[in-house]
Parts: sequence; C-alpha cells; structure tokens
Amino acid sequence: MPLLDVRHLQKAYPTGEGLLQVLQDVSLELEEGVSLALTGESGSGKSTLLHLIAGLDRPDAGEIRIDGRSIVGLSDPDLAALRRSSVALVFQQYNLIPSLDVASNLSFQSRLACRTDPSWLATLASRLGLTECLGRYPEQLSGGQQQRLAIGRALAVRPKLLLADEPTGNLDEATGDAVLDLMLSLVATTGTALLMVTHSTRLAARLDRHLHLHAGRLT
Repeated sequence: MPLLDVRHLQKAYPTGEGLLQVLQDVSLELEEGVSLALTGESGSGKSTLLHLIAGLDRPDAGEIRIDGRSIVGLSDPDLAALRRSSVALVFQQYNLIPSLDVASNLSFQSRLACRTDPSWLATLASRLGLTECLGRYPEQLSGGQQQRLAIGRALAVRPKLLLADEPTGNLDEATGDAVLDLMLSLVATTGTALLMVTHSTRLAARLDRHLHLHAGRLT
C-alpha cells in the first residue's frame, strides 16, 4: 500500500468567466521513503495539488489517502491534527514565528503534536548547522538558515509525508543546492516520503521520481 494514494482528483475555482478547471483527473502514488518532484508551468495546479493533499483545501471530486486513511471527508480539526503529526509542510516563504527564537521555532510543531524529542531536536540543530544560533531570532538569520530552520521544524515530528512547495525558490543556486542536499539527507534518515514542487528540472532530476503537471493533468 502506498503511503500517499491520490485518485481521480478534480478541482475548479469560480471566476468572472465561469469555472476554471485547475486539476483534471489527477492520480499519483508515493511510497514511504521515496522522493517525488512535481514540475509544471505557473498556473498548472502544482500548489493546488499540494494544498489538497495537505487538507488545506478540499477537492471537488476524487480521493486522497494517507497511510491508508481517506482524508477527503475529515473535519477541519481532524485535518489540523493530521498536519501536526503525520503531514508536514515547507513553503517558499519560511513562515517562521518572529517572536520565537530558533530553538523554539525548531520545536514548535513537535510541541503542538506532543511529540517533543530533545535528542532528535539536538541532532536536527546540528545537522542544520544551527546549534550556534539557537538563541537568535529569525530576522537575525540568513535566508538559507531560515529555510533550514523551516525544514527542521517540519521534520521535528518525524512526519510520514513532507510536502515542500518551492522550498529553494527564494535562495540563490548554491544555497538552494545545499538546502536540498540537507533536506534529502534528513528525509532519508527519517524514512519520510517527500513530494516537492519545483520549477527547476535540474533540481527535480535529483529526486527519486519526477512528474510534470500540464493544464491540470499529470504526465
């Protein structure tokens, strides 16, 4: 059984000119510990698909199963609980909490999930190169450090599935490569499945699998 099983997903949004069909009959599978890159031109539905899988939006039709459990009919509180424990997200915007220092940002999601592991947090801080920065605040970090912190926060709960939406989009090429290296290494360590949206076919080639979304359909 795949960890992530998406079947015949459809999503449309109303516009002044009628319904805009964003996703049309999208199906994919992702196994535990496997990384999958999703590419496509702007407006092809990549972020929409990620948001549906994360339970941040609901499909018009189709099925989404995570670890064998259908999420389409879950209540908003149940979806929030899923994102706290099993599904983690990393965005192009780091979404760190500016009033919390690095240590508190790193442990934030694991504390919400009541799954704080001090030893794992210390390992993450070391692997992220943030051990010397734990008392600093996000505004005192470089862009690369902030993105590493966002990835660490997401992985602190050892999620089953990590969804990353253009995680290197705000970084220069060298820093982006270093962040991707770290993310792939940490995902391999935890056995987490990774679904990453990227505009870069070069970065996509570094993941285990690659799908392309065009006009709402996967190729």
